[in-house]
Order: sequence, then C-alpha cells, then structure tokens
Amino acid sequence: MHCKQFSRRNILKGTAALTFSAVAVRVAAAPAAQAVTPALIEAARKEGKLAWYTVMDLPVAEKMAKAFEAKYPGIAVRVERSGSERNFQRIAQEYASNIHAVDVINSADAAHFIVWKRDGWLAPYVPEEVARHYPAEHRDPDGCFATSRVWLSSLGYNTNLVKPEDAPKSFADLLDPKWIGKMVKGHPAYSGTIMTATFQTARDLGWGYFEKLAQQKIMQVQSSTDPPKKLALGERAVMADGNDYNLVQLKESGRPVEVVYPTEGTPLIVGPNGIFKAAPNPNAARLFHSWLLSLEMQQFLIDFTGQHSTHELVKEKPGRTPLSKIKLMKDDPAGVEAASEEIKARYSKIFRI
Repeated sequence: MHCKQFSRRNILKGTAALTFSAVAVRVAAAPAAQAVTPALIEAARKEGKLAWYTVMDLPVAEKMAKAFEAKYPGIAVRVERSGSERNFQRIAQEYASNIHAVDVINSADAAHFIVWKRDGWLAPYVPEEVARHYPAEHRDPDGCFATSRVWLSSLGYNTNLVKPEDAPKSFADLLDPKWIGKMVKGHPAYSGTIMTATFQTARDLGWGYFEKLAQQKIMQVQSSTDPPKKLALGERAVMADGNDYNLVQLKESGRPVEVVYPTEGTPLIVGPNGIFKAAPNPNAARLFHSWLLSLEMQQFLIDFTGQHSTHELVKEKPGRTPLSKIKLMKDDPAGVEAASEEIKARYSKIFRI
C-alpha cells in the first residue's frame, strides 16, 4: 500500500480535537493494527539504533530518548533536534542525494506530512494503542501518521517586569506603544509552530496586524522554544508568540512567567509522528513510534511537558487550563502547505529580516 493521498484536519465543533478527514478517504486501506510483540522487540534490538528527527525542546526529547533506551536496552536513540522547517529542508536534501538517515519524524508543521504522504515517503503502520484509543479524527486514515501531541502558540509575560493588570490580553494589545522594544517572537522560516501560528493569525486578523507589529522593534528569535526562555531570563517583558508548554514548565518550576491566551483566539498546533518508508532501522522505528504514542508516554507529555494528548485514557494535570476553556484558532495544514513560501517571503519583507 502506498500513502500518496493526503488528509486535512479541522477542529471539531465545541472541542479542541482535530479531524483527519482525507480528501480521498481510504480508511479500509489502513493496515491492521500491530501490537508490540517479543518478535518486534528482538528485531529492533538486532538493528540496535534509530534516528529520531524532532522539533521537541532538546531536554524533553533527550529525556524521552533515555526513557525509551531504559525500557528497551540495546536500542540507542539518536535525537536530531531542529526547527520543523529546517528538518523539512534537511530531509528533502538527504533524499535528493539518496541518503536515507531518518527513521522516525515528529514535526510541529502538520503540512509537512501532506507533502511526505503525497510523495509516498511515509510507511503505513498503526500501533495497537492508536487503533484502540485514538479517535479517527487524530490518525491518518491510511495509517501514515498520528497526532503525537497538541500545544498552543500563546502570548506570555515576565511577572517581575509586568503587573497582571498591565499585561496584554489580546493580539491587539501588543500594538500598544508601551511594548516597543520589549517583545520577543519566533520566526516562521525556522519554526513549524510559528509557521502554523503565522498562517492562522494572518488568516484571522489580516497581514495588516503583522505590519503594525513590525513597528514595535521586536527581538526576533528562531524556535518557538526561544521566546519563553527569553521571558524567563528577563531579556524581554512580553512574548508575541512561541509556545505555551515551555511557559507552563517554567512557571511550575518557579520562574517569573505567565501564559496569556489571547481573546481573539490562540493558534492551535498539532504535532504528528510518522515513520519513513526508507527508514534504515524499520523495526526500531516501529517500536519507537508505538512507544511514543502509548499511554505511558502520552501521560508523560501531559504531566512533565505541559502539552496535550489525544489518547483517550490520559488525564489532564490539575491546576492547568484545559483546552476546552481556551478559545482556539482553526488549524488547516493544507492551507499552510499551500501558503508556506508566501508566508516566509511576506514575513521577511514585513519584518525586514
């Protein structure tokens, strides 16, 4: 079976869930669900390694890799962490040179999976837990990928530098002259989170918003993980975009930061995970993919990284704002895929970078 037809996802009415409804749905073509068996584990151990290209914050990704290695001794995980757009370019360059180094991919730009699936680069594989505990809206009908995590591109502020009553509550508030030279944001040419957030914000608020924001003398960084860190260090007072899960981690560790979900709606980011058909370590890749989407690791994502899961058995951590209480912007990976180059060019022109 070849995975060459693509799906697009929309937010389900009244929920934060997303929909994998294929343009040409072939649900029956999805492979049978696979359990983690002793035979798979043994085959993975014979390969002894795998390469995981990911956009997760490096400390989180490395902690997850160590947990996998502890559970399955003899299989080493090489974490290749970069921004989604950089990973996308790297894989394209590797494949153009007939280099097949990546086994498993995790991205913050779901549009990339449209391209990889359309090109036939992804291997169909459905872990048993995905079939049993992930709603159809969160898994590709042909079994090429599944939602491994969900998070938001929020606003935020440093509580030592900004009083709660003075903090921005909306995107419009960021245009106040009092924030000139005091903000930080990520870049869509590097980060899949920022690419997706830029698409959703421009679609809902218009490019005129970014033209005004560019007059605010903003510190421009690359990854969506960078703005929260700049806030925590006090290098900037306000975060114009980035990700909410790093802010949640920092706040819970005692750092002076606070998350803001803008009143206009917060960009919603979905991170699929998949296996490449030409993976040099296919059995280790299947084992890792199954493990990443398991209840064990999905609960880890919630408890220790501040992200969200679509696994039906996970439990939200008390004290955090649930997705159901947050006004969300609508995700549209197909729209991002069609507009990505225009977004990069227009953004660079507006912000002169």
